[in-house]
Amino acid sequence: MPRIPLLDFHVEKLGAETGFFGDWEVPMRYTSSLKEHLAVRNSVGVFDVSHMGRVILEGSDVLDLIQLLYTKNMEKVVKGWMSGPTLALNQYARVKDDEMLYKVNDEEWLLVTNALVREKMIDYINGIIASKGLKVKLDDITFKTSMIAVQGPRAVELFEEIGARWMRDLKTLEFRMNTEIAGIKVFLVSRSGWTGEDGFEVWGDHGAIEKLIEKLVEKGAIPAGIIARDTLRMEMGFVLGGHEYGEDPIRYPCALSLRYGMGAIDWKKKGYIGEEMLRSCRRNGVRWIRVGVKMSKKSARVIPRENTLIYVEDQPIGWVTSGAFSPVLKRAIAQAYIDTRYALFGEPVELEIRGKRHKGKIVDFPLIKTKSSL
Repeated sequence: MPRIPLLDFHVEKLGAETGFFGDWEVPMRYTSSLKEHLAVRNSVGVFDVSHMGRVILEGSDVLDLIQLLYTKNMEKVVKGWMSGPTLALNQYARVKDDEMLYKVNDEEWLLVTNALVREKMIDYINGIIASKGLKVKLDDITFKTSMIAVQGPRAVELFEEIGARWMRDLKTLEFRMNTEIAGIKVFLVSRSGWTGEDGFEVWGDHGAIEKLIEKLVEKGAIPAGIIARDTLRMEMGFVLGGHEYGEDPIRYPCALSLRYGMGAIDWKKKGYIGEEMLRSCRRNGVRWIRVGVKMSKKSARVIPRENTLIYVEDQPIGWVTSGAFSPVLKRAIAQAYIDTRYALFGEPVELEIRGKRHKGKIVDFPLIKTKSSL
């Protein structure tokens, strides 16, 4: 099984406890996942997210490839800006992956995939390139680089403290390549993240990223692991492959049921893989819809797990896809698919956990408000 390149550094220098996520060995926590979560919400945390796939797509047909693969229209993306998240669908309008793309120039884009499907997506994209005879070269640089996410309301201030004042000028989803942070040469810096907070993501060679992490931690950044990253995404209602979506048409509803938002689907766009079935879902309507669930005060620490059944008046109406404890709300939360006939925000429900019914209510996303989302 693969491990992030700087894993030994995280264990030996930062005291990380490791585990497996998407078949990768990664830092799960350093001290307390609760502390790490709250550091991102209130100050600043640094994650090593090198398990995510990083791919270069280059060639004269690269835009044709991207337009075929994704539900978002990429024609008007400006050089030096990210676009996404967007969805790669299969022919049944189930989601293969949700991904971010970066336009370097007209013939070169960067792509970030989720860890669980990196190899699968690379094989899939290469198959499309070959079958369509497209002039595109794919270069997987996942193991050649490391990637960190520095997230939280103090992220800008922190980089200013180490001499990278220019990073304040980056707009959300804007990126720069082959630049320096505090004298450290890095491959890419973007104003982006997946926590609901302001922040940056940085790619670079392993030595450069190690030095940068050390500088950031010296200035007060809290190292944060995958457990905190998961609870942060849960508070925002962000999805995770293998939980909220996947390709199995029996296990997962149509992509429309995700209520993904963020402009991930452009209904004016035509010709992408899965479009016909996705439009059919739209015309015919969907039975299941993704919503949030917040547990009652009495059941605040009872965490719903995947596949937990949800009831109204003893009628099963849906199931949990992900559950966690929210350090901000101080109670358990979940994401779930609910029969659209019952999907009323504020509606009380019961969840059957370890043979006992616990009360909660249906809520919308995000489950909390951050300064970035206000």
